[in-house]
Amino acid sequence: MTETTLPVASIGRTAGYSRPAIHFAAKDTWLNDPNGLVHHNGIYHVYYQNNPYGNVWGNMSWGHATSSDLAIWVEHPVAIACDATEDIYSGSIVIDQLNTSGLGNPECPPWVAVYTSAFKEGTPHQGTQAQSLAFSLDEGMTWTKFAGNPVLTRGTPHFRDPKVFWHEGTAGSYWVMAVVEAQEQRVLLYRSANLREWEFLSDFGPAHATGGEWECPDLFPLPLDEDPDQVKWIMTVNVNPGAVAGGSGGQYFVGDFDGVSFRQDERRRSAPLQVGSRPVQLRDYDWLDWGRDYYAAVSFSNAPDGRRIMLGWMNNWDYANQTPTSPWRSSMSLAREVALRTIGGRPVLVQKPILPPSDRMQTVYVSTAPLTLDNEPTQLAELPWEGAFVIHAEFRVDRAARVGLVLGVQAPGDAADAQTLISYDVAAGELEVDRRDSGNTEFHDLFPSVESCRLILEDGVLALDIVVDGCSLEVFAQHGQASITDLIFPPAGTPVLTVFAEGGAATLLGLTVRTSFPQQMDATLATR
Repeated sequence: MTETTLPVASIGRTAGYSRPAIHFAAKDTWLNDPNGLVHHNGIYHVYYQNNPYGNVWGNMSWGHATSSDLAIWVEHPVAIACDATEDIYSGSIVIDQLNTSGLGNPECPPWVAVYTSAFKEGTPHQGTQAQSLAFSLDEGMTWTKFAGNPVLTRGTPHFRDPKVFWHEGTAGSYWVMAVVEAQEQRVLLYRSANLREWEFLSDFGPAHATGGEWECPDLFPLPLDEDPDQVKWIMTVNVNPGAVAGGSGGQYFVGDFDGVSFRQDERRRSAPLQVGSRPVQLRDYDWLDWGRDYYAAVSFSNAPDGRRIMLGWMNNWDYANQTPTSPWRSSMSLAREVALRTIGGRPVLVQKPILPPSDRMQTVYVSTAPLTLDNEPTQLAELPWEGAFVIHAEFRVDRAARVGLVLGVQAPGDAADAQTLISYDVAAGELEVDRRDSGNTEFHDLFPSVESCRLILEDGVLALDIVVDGCSLEVFAQHGQASITDLIFPPAGTPVLTVFAEGGAATLLGLTVRTSFPQQMDATLATR
């Protein structure tokens, strides 16, 4: 086996659980859903649900962060604040280049935020949620609420999370809004010429996972297999509770949109509720992620080069307010570029994590020659704590019943070691992430868990891309055909990487570990 170990940064782990290095987290407050994702002049803007006054949910306002590469983030002051009238719930931002809204001028096109007003007691719309506008004339840095709010109301208590985009088609050119009646499990579509007056078009749902509230919808086109003549539309909608791994999660539907209605492809519809002779299960539906901690995912507007980039909140409402970090709580996932591929005879959403640029990554371990694994675990490397590390591994399963790797921590003294197990069960055809012994799992009864998804190998080879950053783990299998995202809270100690095969021999074809550190990394590099 040929391997190379290069210098790594020797930075002592900070007190408490490590902040992420390449995922966005607020400095010392709470965050949840990403909102208003927009790209402009080389800068990605992420707004998000934020409590400016604490690190638990409440006082919902829009925070704001920017990045040029989706890895190094700058946090800005609160963008749209709650007040005595309303909390600011989720929504989206469009750049109104034609000034259809009249809120700017042709020389200064307005940025328009379409958000949900959650009206408070004692106000004219108390007890309802409705859609409102705010606008910016300085490229998203300061915002003014529209005097005519709300611009769309149904007088109902759970009408929220508008995603707005400009549509050009046979039915005309106009703004389209996808928004949910959360407790009815319906996505409602509206259109507008000016972002201020909205006309109902159609609705979609209930469909597939309906065990909880529907939230944070999105609707966008993607070419199937990169063929511009085969464009399909993807509707994503998040559900809580009732997701495939328990609690919060996001599902997607593949179909067509004619400017008025979204129609799911016939073969993917949930009725009849049978697969062969058995009832349909949650695992039979299409999920954005199969882990416990990927929720409220939506896509960027105006992403460069026609790319479709999504971002999610890395947490689960089952235990989000109790995760053991301080003073910050919760982070975003890595941004993911998504594409639509034909796999197993049907269209599947494939997701590729967007990693820091190569000049911010350092290779710390390389294994290039095949290594036979036969019922004995093989420790490969110690890993750095500070910063993120990215693992690419390929196994040929050969005669093994199970193959995989262990992210372990050797704790000092009498403290308990910890491990997170990532494995593939050959007979079941399933990828698993087991975090039951990953460290601190005791802060909530629902946190210890095993996540899994069905996975078809090609030529008996399992390909994994794994990103570990602070308290988070994102696993992308078979080049993005499936992903499992979980939080983990390991103890202080020495992280080690081990590979294994059980029930017969397998082959590790290759493994690489790279690290990415925060911006101050260059001054802290040292030889191990």
